[in-house]
Order: sequence, then structure tokens, then C-alpha cells
Amino acid sequence: MSGHTTELVVFILLFVLVSGMGFVAARWRRPNDLASLNEWGLGGRSFGSWITWFLVGGDLYTAYTFVAVPALVFSSGALGFYALPYTVVVYPLVFLVLARMWSVSHVHGFVTPADFVRARFGSPTLALVIAITGLVATMPYIALQLVGIEAVLKSMGITGHLPIIIAFAILAAYTYQSGLRAPALIAFVKDALIYIVILAAVIYIPAKLGGWDSIFDAAKAKFDKTPAPDGIILNANNQLQYITLAFGSALALFLYPHSLTGVLASKNRNVIKRNMSALPAYSFVLGLIALLGFMAIAAGTKPVVGANGKADTNTIVPMLFDQLFPDWFAGVAYAAIGIGALVPAAIMSIAAANLFTRNIYREYLNKNATDAQEANVSKIVSLVVKVGAVLCILLLDPQFSIDLQLIGGVIILQTLPSVALGLYTRWFHKGGLIAGWAAGLGAGVWMLYLIPNPANGKQHFGGSAFALSNLGFDTKMTIYAGFLALIVNLVVAALGTLLFRAIKVADGEDATTRDEYFADEGDPRVKDLDLADSH
Repeated sequence: MSGHTTELVVFILLFVLVSGMGFVAARWRRPNDLASLNEWGLGGRSFGSWITWFLVGGDLYTAYTFVAVPALVFSSGALGFYALPYTVVVYPLVFLVLARMWSVSHVHGFVTPADFVRARFGSPTLALVIAITGLVATMPYIALQLVGIEAVLKSMGITGHLPIIIAFAILAAYTYQSGLRAPALIAFVKDALIYIVILAAVIYIPAKLGGWDSIFDAAKAKFDKTPAPDGIILNANNQLQYITLAFGSALALFLYPHSLTGVLASKNRNVIKRNMSALPAYSFVLGLIALLGFMAIAAGTKPVVGANGKADTNTIVPMLFDQLFPDWFAGVAYAAIGIGALVPAAIMSIAAANLFTRNIYREYLNKNATDAQEANVSKIVSLVVKVGAVLCILLLDPQFSIDLQLIGGVIILQTLPSVALGLYTRWFHKGGLIAGWAAGLGAGVWMLYLIPNPANGKQHFGGSAFALSNLGFDTKMTIYAGFLALIVNLVVAALGTLLFRAIKVADGEDATTRDEYFADEGDPRVKDLDLADSH
């Protein structure tokens, strides 16, 4: 820790500030009673445009984003910029979908995507599958927020797991007390810090390194020396991977339960639409963050080498800040990344807890649960989820958590036919959807298993770039495994639906065919969203 005292003091002061805000949040916009999922888990469904903008932005642009994207650019070059088209494409894709999901959830009191699927297809089994899928995909995502904090601590010379345990214990305490109001309030500070740090970085660091020409020249020189398919521009072998990774990631992003949690906390449809229009502003910042990878190459930044002798590329950005920023501002930058972990980790744990409570506890363990009982179970499960995330870091190699999250993206994509397409059509049969989910999941995991990573010597689960040569094609091109898995899912779901209809297997009991199903109080436009003609 020698030489990092100023950075550590600034980091701790800002961390304590936001923790205090987390506890105070219970009194912010305080309802008469927090003992319901609507209040504890969705903030009373009352957040306006500004709060929702910061909450959803803080939810989607996580600490791991701020360390992993530039680390990918540092090691692979242009491919790391897939995050830009991915976050731009996603908002038009979900503009109408999320407004529609908000309407149906608002009318029927749905809290999770599995709630919607349960009502839409009348199938508790399909709803359980969607709930478990969301839980499995979310857990490693929470663990990865710890990887972001750990990267910052390593850069300050702090080793061991005690600081992370303390940080997550504080997070668990104020989330338990304040629910979704805590990350909503903290998100203001987190985003302000991120914007300040990144705008300062793209002005100050290039000036110290001789300008952007020098930065790009240094990056090109590095990649020209390596035989791997990397570089400052894409090549014929990774262009398809880039396109499908961006598009597949965009489709997956708002299927995550925590993404929907932030949206359902909004007070009306117009808030959703305004936010989907404004959130691409974060993509601008993300582009600047990605460029930090090239800056680190030009600066000759070296990642922290662990006790096992392996370099931790996730420390590239913190080490760059430590190398070039004054100590006090490096402390601010570290706090921005650390606090950037708290907001999404809190929302993710709440979303996971809501899934368990509504779609496992209430459906199978206590059908007559009261609002207060649901809230209490969610609070307890949110603690269990955080403990599980900490155990992932304590007991597993952090690289394994990254692999799990990679698998999580492929997994959550398999809920798209039930959740996203289910908003527009009931044509799919519940049996076909379950069969498609299973086939897509199996195909995705099989493809990920076949992907090696020569850089770290891994034979399996070495990335998401599936070589088309595995399917018999004579090419070096790769494609995003999740994208192919989703195609398998859709084909099997469609064939399964035709089969079940042919043998006249009954659909589930459905309560969603009423004309007013999508009716939104005070918004006559929603009446145009009737599904009667899509059966």
C-alpha cells in the first residue's frame, strides 16, 4: 500500500459517502410501508425520467464494463469496440418492447419477466424455467462486480479478500434496509464521478502521451507484432464475430432480470420512451472508456501480476490512472469504478431475490403469501445472493467467474422467445418454448466448450468466438456462440409448436387475451396493442 495513501483515503471517503446515502435512501421518497415488493423491490413504481435515467444507466454500465471493455481493447484491439454498436443498437430494439412490457406489468402487477410468462402462456413450468435461467445468468454477473472492486484494490497494493467482504457487507445492509431506492440514489453520484473521470482522462492522458496520433501508432505497432487475429481495425476473420456479438449482446441486455427491474420502477410509459432515447449518451462515454485500452498500450502500462505469476488484465485501467493521474484524482477514479460496482450489484441482487420470491416461493412454497411475507423473503434472499457472489470470489478463480458470466449471456438469450416474442404473439406453444430453450441452452454450452484460448492455455470455455470450421466450413471466420444458439432455439421452438399443435396438446390456461390486457391508465395509445389478431 506504500505510495497509495492519498488514493486510498480519497477512495474510502467517497465509499463511505455513498454508503451513508444508501442508508438514508430508506427515507427518500418514503412510502407509508416498505413491506411489499412494489415498494422495496421496485421503488413504488414511481421513478421519473431523471431517476430512471441514472438508475438504468447505472444498472447497465457496470464496474466490470469499465475495466473489461478497455482490457479487451488492450489485448484484442478493434474487436473490443463491439460494445459501441451493441449499446447503440439495443435502445431502438427495446424502445417498443419495454414500453409494452411496462404496460402489461403495470396493469397486472407483474414484478419479474417470469410473472409475465406465467400469465401469458399459462404454464408454471415455463415460468419456472425462465426464473431459474434469470437466477443462473445473474449470479456470476454480481460476482463480476467484485472483480471490478478487486482490480482497484490490487492497483492500490491491497491484497486479500477482507476489504471486499466489508464492502459487500455494507452493500447488503443498506440494500436490505432501503431496497431499490438505495441504488437509485447512489446512481447520481456514481454517474457523475464516471463522467468527470472519463472526460478528464480523454483530455489529460492524450496530452501527456503526445496526442492521439502517438496513441494509435503505438497500438498499431503492438498488434502488428502479434500473429493473433487482432489489430486496430477488424479483419475478414473477426468481422462476423463482431457483428453477431454486438447484435446478440444487444438482444440479451434487456432480458436480464435486473434490466427489467429498473424499467418497471418507472412511473409511466413516457418515462421509458424518453430514457430509451437518452440512454445512448452513455454509449458516447463507453466509446471514450474503450479508448483507454489504446492509451494503456501507448503509456506502456503493465497489469498487476498476481501471486500465481499471471498478469491480471482487468487492472489495466486502474494502473493507467495510477501511472498518469495525480494521486488525489486517481483516488477519485478508483472510487468511480468501485461505486460503479455497488449500483448494479444492488439492483441485480434485488432482481434475483424478486425472481425467487415471486416465481419459486409464491408459486410452489406459499401460494397465499402476503405482500409483507414476499418482501421479507426477498430481503433475505437478496442477502443470500450477495453471500453467494462473495463466495464465488473467495472459492473460485476470478477467471472462472468471467467464464460463468460469458455463459450467462448465452443462457439469458434463450429466454428471448418466451419473454420478448411473447409480448407480440401467443403463436408459440409452451411445450415448444421449453424444447427450444433446452436445445438452445445445450447448443450454446456445447459451442462454448469447444472454444479454446491459446493466450492463457485454456482448451475449453476460452471465449465466445465459435469457429465455423467446427461445423465443417472451410474458413477461419468465427461467430458469436450465443447468436447461433438463439437460432437453434427459435427453430426448435417453431417445430415443437407445430408438432404439439398437430397432436393437439393443449396450451396452458391463458388470461391474457382480453382486449384491455395492455390497457394503460390514461394512455389510449396502448389500446392499439391488442393481441387478438396474433393468436
